Amino acid sequence: MSELLETFLTEARELVQQAADDLLALERDPADAARLDGAFRSIHTLKGSVAIFDLAPMAAALHAGEDLLEALRAGQLALDRATIDLLLELVGASEAWVDSIATSGALPKDAPMRGKALEAALRQPLAGDAPAPRAAPLAESPAAPDWLPALAAREAEALARARAAGQAVTALRYVPAPDCFFLGDDPMALIRAVPQLAALHIAPRAPWPVEGMDPFACNLVIEAASTAPAAEIRRVLRLVADQVALAEIPAPAQPATALPASSTSRSLRVDAGRIDALVDLAGELIVAKNGLAHLVAQAGTTDPAFARALAESHAGIERLADAMHRAMLGLRMVPLGRSLVRFPRLVRDIAARLGKEVAFTIQGEAVEADKAIVDGLFEPLLHLLRNAIDHGIEEPAAREAAGKPRAGRIALVARREGEGVLVELSDDGRGLDPARLRQVAREWGLMEPAAIEALEDAAALDLVFLSGLSTASAVTDISGRGVGMDAVRVAVEAMGGRIALSSTPGAGTTIRLSLPQGASVTTVLTVRAGGEAFGIPAEMVSETARIPAERILPLRDAEAFVLRDRTVPLLRLSALLGLPVPPRGSAARVLVTGTGAARVGLEVDGFTGRLDVLLRPLGGLLRGMPGLLGTALLGDGCVLMVLDLPELVG
Repeated sequence: MSELLETFLTEARELVQQAADDLLALERDPADAARLDGAFRSIHTLKGSVAIFDLAPMAAALHAGEDLLEALRAGQLALDRATIDLLLELVGASEAWVDSIATSGALPKDAPMRGKALEAALRQPLAGDAPAPRAAPLAESPAAPDWLPALAAREAEALARARAAGQAVTALRYVPAPDCFFLGDDPMALIRAVPQLAALHIAPRAPWPVEGMDPFACNLVIEAASTAPAAEIRRVLRLVADQVALAEIPAPAQPATALPASSTSRSLRVDAGRIDALVDLAGELIVAKNGLAHLVAQAGTTDPAFARALAESHAGIERLADAMHRAMLGLRMVPLGRSLVRFPRLVRDIAARLGKEVAFTIQGEAVEADKAIVDGLFEPLLHLLRNAIDHGIEEPAAREAAGKPRAGRIALVARREGEGVLVELSDDGRGLDPARLRQVAREWGLMEPAAIEALEDAAALDLVFLSGLSTASAVTDISGRGVGMDAVRVAVEAMGGRIALSSTPGAGTTIRLSLPQGASVTTVLTVRAGGEAFGIPAEMVSETARIPAERILPLRDAEAFVLRDRTVPLLRLSALLGLPVPPRGSAARVLVTGTGAARVGLEVDGFTGRLDVLLRPLGGLLRGMPGLLGTALLGDGCVLMVLDLPELVG
């Protein structure tokens, strides 16, 4: 039963989200029949799943929602904003009920009252002498189905009797979805409800297994013939229309028409813990492979021939280990849309509660990251969206007075950036005033007054991340308690990411979240600085060079050198890391990072090699440490710190 409940919770969340997506799309385009059908199917399927458990209030509300959607599909009611609000309220309640079942194993105490109120509200538009629901039309295909000749031959006697009585005959082929029982469908009950059956044949869709049969998977193909009108057959089977094909049985040599049955895709649900274990094993293989490189080097001093053979084997193992690890990591990669998809409905609800108009857009839902990153992104983004709507976007009248459109704009954009992911949230609201932030910080005593006054405007914007600071004039159930932005920073840094903010008073605010994509295999250049070894992602290094000491010139309080007729600033990596700076020899070993006018040279003590390493996000005491991308375990057991050059150089 626990496995059945776990499956229900997973699929229920997917169905709730799909229904919400379809309803929000219908709000933009009420004539979109496909979205209306999708919302109906999601609510119908969820109702069927709920029926397996003792969840009567939820089932009754969903049944009412299903009936309302069926009336909309049949054209008996007009789709308007009030109806969509009502259906979205049902979706929100269903989501809350599913969450309650997941945490406590039961519906919340107010479920009977809330369910009854929802049921009454959903059935109110259906009151009156409305005509009986009619089935949504099924498209016809001009091609004769390949299953029809076999059915006609097998049931020739029954079909002949029907024709002799002057009756038209419609053939049907019903292939129930393998998970139809979980969707609340009973294939045998549905087929018994088809009127005037003239023939019936039931067979397995695939050969029955000798052992290990899944009793919860439907393995049937149902073929039948009926003398009832095709419209009546469609009405009975309207809830499984995507699994049914109809065809008129013609007289010999007449063409047949049919609706092809849809194919059912199959997927495998695997516990995340098993995937994590495989990723860890593949990571250990990467480390062991790096250890083999040390053996190759040692063997070269005693037996060159053996070393060459060992090196060839090492190259093959390296290629296979890297390919396997990338494949394992791919299993943990999920699209960001998994977290972002819930926001349109939440933004709509928050804006409505605050009496504001918001045009919200999302881009980059297909960008992938590790499951832990995607799941952890929801809460900080929710905080940011609440603040953007409550503090950023002005009331419609105020926006019009300022020459802005009534509806505020909020855009959420995600994209790949190097080895990580950049998520950017921007709005065209009132923006942040550095002077106001300084004043609030003084009033709340969050910093010394002298330190506050010394802050430049860009640095003053970062005051919003101080714990306890809030610019809200009143505390609401949306925001204003002074914990949101600080919580965002803590959550982002806990994922190994960074947050940055820019704002223009009167024009809006942009917040950027730079996040790791997850544990990944990265090629790094290993260097020495201040007596320690460090890794630098190879993609951050444009070139390396040896610069004679006499060509390094003082530039104000810094140094520079000329590379191909262009002056390049020179920094010492040891000094940036706060490590001892050794004296410079006759030449400086320099790596160049950046491009064009943004090029910078970093002097290191030496270059030690190039490695493929398993880069892991920072954790424990290193979490949130500036200048570090992550860590990697080397073949000799040492931990390599991998540097973030753009942050170090600034």
